[in-house]
Amino acid sequence: MTVPSRLVIASRESRLALWQAEHVRARLTLLYPQCEVTILGMTTRGDQILDRTLSKVGGKGLFVKELEVAMAEGRADLAVHCLKDMPMELPQGFVMAAVLEREDARDAFVSNDYASLDALPAGAVVGTSSLRRQALIAARYPQLVIKPLRGNLDTRLGKLDRGEYAAIILAAAGLKRLGLAARIRALLDPDSSLPAPGQGTLALEVPERADGVDLAALLAPLHHAPSALVSIAERKVSQVFGGSCQIPLASYATIEGEQMHLRAMVATPDGQRMISAEARGPAIEAEALGLQVAELLRAQDAVAILAACLSDAAQADDAARSAELAAGTPAADA
Repeated sequence: MTVPSRLVIASRESRLALWQAEHVRARLTLLYPQCEVTILGMTTRGDQILDRTLSKVGGKGLFVKELEVAMAEGRADLAVHCLKDMPMELPQGFVMAAVLEREDARDAFVSNDYASLDALPAGAVVGTSSLRRQALIAARYPQLVIKPLRGNLDTRLGKLDRGEYAAIILAAAGLKRLGLAARIRALLDPDSSLPAPGQGTLALEVPERADGVDLAALLAPLHHAPSALVSIAERKVSQVFGGSCQIPLASYATIEGEQMHLRAMVATPDGQRMISAEARGPAIEAEALGLQVAELLRAQDAVAILAACLSDAAQADDAARSAELAAGTPAADA
């Protein structure tokens, strides 16, 4: 295997993204001490647009595109992504070379004044960037007010600390990676807050190259097979239903011995309609298990529920653009 003299990792410039890139850099440096590994920090469209939810500005790919351009132009050799931010289908010429061992996949309740969602008074404002979390909270706590929360991790915590929200819901993995586990007041059990596909997992994306350097082989020692298998099952459910962040969808798999347990949920953003399904099967048949659970959801009219979500999202976008035009403000380019 040919080890290059230099590798460049493309990364978003948020503190969490740079921690993730540095984590990969450190591991590669230990594996290949003769190779200089550096980080190319970049700002993506997803980082720049903070006044609207991801579902209204182009989806998960907004965090990935600029990094792929850097790799295509030869300015970077690989990119580190949160797997839940990666589109279900990668562009031609790119592959997912490795999936790292999963961190805590659970959602975290963060508040300066309250110990849990149960402790929040009626009318309290809860912040989340996720339609999935919004639906789950709305279904169990209709008395709470749920408002969008965008920005990197520090920005979100800052909004909480300024009193804009009574509580916010974040991925536990990011808080733990940045040494902020003390901010977590409660970890939400998957039974009540089923995680997003791939939540807590890092993935390495590489371009297909013709210079004799086998990037996938170089990154193979970082690959964690069990984490890859559960991600395959979880993402297959999402892929069947379009893999969009415009739909409240959750899927979460665990492995016990040689068996995998996969649970999934789809809902309307207001939590009024929610269906779930689960199945068990051989872990090595992860994709088939994902298809099985997706079909169980489809049998419960998941397609109609998700179509209603997309229709509502389109109507909301049209209304927002009409309001901007009426106010004399050009509609934002999503």
